[in-house]
Amino acid sequence: MPPHLGANAKVSHAKKSETSAAKGPNPAGPTPDATTGKLSSLIIDLLRPYRTGLAIVLGSMLVQTLTSLAAPWPLKVILDNVVGNHHLPAWLEWIHRYPIAQSKSGLALLAASAVVLIALIGSIAGYVANYYTESVGQWVANDLRLRIYHHLQRLSLSYYDTHQTGLLLSTLTDDVATIQNFASSATLGILIDLLTIVGMLGLMFWLDWDFALIAVGVTPFLLLFVSRFKKSVKKATHEVRKRQSDIVAVVQQGLGSMRTVEAFGREDLEESRLGEASHATVEAALKARQIKALLSPVVNLTVALCTAIVLWRGASLILSGAMTVGSLTVFLAYLSKFFKPVQDLAKMTNTIAQTSVGLERIQAILDTDVGIPQKTDAKDPGSLRGRIVFEHVAFAYDPAAPMLRDVNFTIEPGQRIGIVGPTGGGKSTVVSLIPRFYDPTNGRIRIDDQDLGDLELAALRRNIGFVLQDTVLFRGTIRENIAYGRPGASEDEIREAARLANAHEFIDRMPQGYDTLVGERGLTLSGGQRQRLGIARALIRNSPILILDEPTAALDTESEKLVMEALERLMHGRTVITIAHRLSTIRDADKIIVLKAGVVAEEGTHAELVRLNGVYAELHRIQTGDTPAPKA
Repeated sequence: MPPHLGANAKVSHAKKSETSAAKGPNPAGPTPDATTGKLSSLIIDLLRPYRTGLAIVLGSMLVQTLTSLAAPWPLKVILDNVVGNHHLPAWLEWIHRYPIAQSKSGLALLAASAVVLIALIGSIAGYVANYYTESVGQWVANDLRLRIYHHLQRLSLSYYDTHQTGLLLSTLTDDVATIQNFASSATLGILIDLLTIVGMLGLMFWLDWDFALIAVGVTPFLLLFVSRFKKSVKKATHEVRKRQSDIVAVVQQGLGSMRTVEAFGREDLEESRLGEASHATVEAALKARQIKALLSPVVNLTVALCTAIVLWRGASLILSGAMTVGSLTVFLAYLSKFFKPVQDLAKMTNTIAQTSVGLERIQAILDTDVGIPQKTDAKDPGSLRGRIVFEHVAFAYDPAAPMLRDVNFTIEPGQRIGIVGPTGGGKSTVVSLIPRFYDPTNGRIRIDDQDLGDLELAALRRNIGFVLQDTVLFRGTIRENIAYGRPGASEDEIREAARLANAHEFIDRMPQGYDTLVGERGLTLSGGQRQRLGIARALIRNSPILILDEPTAALDTESEKLVMEALERLMHGRTVITIAHRLSTIRDADKIIVLKAGVVAEEGTHAELVRLNGVYAELHRIQTGDTPAPKA
């Protein structure tokens, strides 16, 4: 962080509380005043760390404004006091004390030098203002990106079940970029314009209040028009941003599923989806442009009308000797500079609308409170033994379709548990509740006789390792992917985990060994290699509880053998919960829990459940073709 932006310039997202309880949405929605207040609070919160930089920007802008106000006066001196025969204004009489100002040629030289000096001071002030404004804008965008991502990382999976990743990406990139551009350039222009308007008005009233009233009289009507116009522009801009987000969502989905697209030959379908989204964006943008195009002609016509009245009135006063040519020139310069900021502010309506829409979309994410709640007095349980108890647990992704209804079972420390059942029976949901990816809607879950809600979330998840059916690897080196679960792992620990996972041999054969880069999601590796790296990742994490989601389901026979050997080493001494689709993988489990229709239908060992001739026996018969034993 550059020191000139202030010692307090720190990313504030990390300070946000992560302990608030989940809240339901307000059915009536936020009021406009509440929304405006939240947006103002967000902006102030983002700018607060950069007070020093903003103070420098404001000082530079004041200097710029003063040089802009002084710029026409050398021309007035030339016209009235060098070319004409008028006396200098009283406040400039002091110049005659210097010999060079005694002659008209010397006075002309001073006036010309003043033009250069004013421009030099204004240029330096402009450079300083632009530099610090850009710095503040970049760091504000950085803080905002991190704050949004920090918040997204802490939302529960239920949020991502109902929100498109592409839309979130659009907000994290496009909306933040819009705000950054506004903070880096538009804010500077708006502040200078406002300061210039105030300064010009004061000087115009001082020069000729009659003329000044012409400008002041028209300005309120012009600003009223712009204000009424702003609502339509904002609505149109909101629609454009929504359509642009649709494009990002379509492209993200298509590129992320390219293997499937090409496998089924549906390139034309994906192109047509993008075409529809792009066409809708063009239509929305053209509609917005049609609205915005009305603004400039109205402002230009108003400015021309005011200028014409001043010229007509000024010519009459010059002819009658009541005004000098220089005074009229200065006034016209001020009038044009007065209306230029008004024009700029009017034209800035689009930029302001885009920024406002971006802020609202960002605030909508930050206002989302569907994270997993953590109590303020939550405790770190240390290393858990792994006794897990489900007591009358119910859960529903959608209240109209409960996934779990009344689940009860107990897992003892060190047991190997299999969870099976028909598709949709709730197997994945049950294991998702243990690390609190979701919370039960009813009932409770205890681990080592402690309610899950009483434990620190990070500490709970630190005690749980995962090997999933499709191990996800991140873009980076093999070393980084193995150590993902424990970044501080040593080189020896990484290599030992790879050996135990039967991964060291294939890693060692790679060109860069453990420094070999894997492609996105690890697709440059085979399925068996990815699974063994996933096991190595779980081994190095060394968690007492292990959740397996059929990690060998998609593997060939040779890879399955290597993975099973590695899993045996991984499972030793741990509480293991395996979601099984192939019953052969859990024949030796200490206990098998059979889920059906959201409840525990059966529970026991493989042999006991086969003899029971119930749900498990039917699944076993379907997979093996065996005839079940008759019921006792």
